[in-house]
Amino acid sequence: MHSPSFRGTTVGVAVLPGMPLFEIAVPCEVFATPRPGLVEPPYEVRLCAEQTTPGFGTFSLTVSDDFHDLERSDTIIVPALPSWDSVVPESLVRALQGGRKRGARVVGLCTGAFALAAAGLLDGVPSTTHWMYAAELAQQYPLVPVDRDVLYAGTDRVMTSAGTASGLDLCLELVRRDHGAAVANDVARRMVVAPHRAGGQAQFVAVLPADDTSRLAPVLNWALEHLDQSISLDDLARAAHVSVRTVGRQFKDQLGMTASRWLTEQRVRRAQELLERTSFTVAQVAAMSGFESASTLRPNFSRIVGTSPRDYRRAFNPDAPT
Repeated sequence: MHSPSFRGTTVGVAVLPGMPLFEIAVPCEVFATPRPGLVEPPYEVRLCAEQTTPGFGTFSLTVSDDFHDLERSDTIIVPALPSWDSVVPESLVRALQGGRKRGARVVGLCTGAFALAAAGLLDGVPSTTHWMYAAELAQQYPLVPVDRDVLYAGTDRVMTSAGTASGLDLCLELVRRDHGAAVANDVARRMVVAPHRAGGQAQFVAVLPADDTSRLAPVLNWALEHLDQSISLDDLARAAHVSVRTVGRQFKDQLGMTASRWLTEQRVRRAQELLERTSFTVAQVAAMSGFESASTLRPNFSRIVGTSPRDYRRAFNPDAPT
């Protein structure tokens, strides 16, 4: 569950010597790249470390802020640690605890989840990390409910992601929560990445023959073009020119979820954009998104987005009727 009223703009990224540079670059690309007219107000990104020039083998990184600045950030992000079993500095633990106490949103990317767990921030919080280290996280921190199968997980203020690319998914999800689905999708398009991969999507899926892999993408595009209509598994199978059994298997193998679940999530995302960008009533939005009625939209919207359609519109389109 989350509240779309969060509007914090400072993003502190914890930097430790030996961290993978790509993992540091992900939040910088999403939050530090200027996007005037799209992300307003812009985020202010702070790279925070104990040392001013942490080493990365043949590279060095100049950092002007320290962990005190990290603690004072609105959103605190810990990228992947140098290794999953790296010792988490006590100074970082204190910064995470202090930031969370003052209301910051705290995020761990990949093995950065181990730092959040060391600070006690994941106790009782649905969590994940790279699938290779999920068992270690659960063993070291038995109070942390670890799900090795999802891309990202958490609450409105504490979140973790699986490995590498899923860190990008989680950062885009944060933009979505701050500025709405339409803005997040525009940011994704500018970055030439998929607009949205739901947190519950499997992080590790089967590798299929090229014949299977090439067929699902057109089906997904066809479904997105017909979201306002009733779509059955038979319809998807006809669009793919395969059997119902085959198309159902393709969704499970390639997306890690059923076709029905994928369709529901896409309908909710469509409803988000309509609520943000139009003045249609909730009932009209429901119909245009493929739901039978507003009463069918509401529980699905609340389950996926964490708030009601009415409250979501108040946050992201306050001038539109509710």
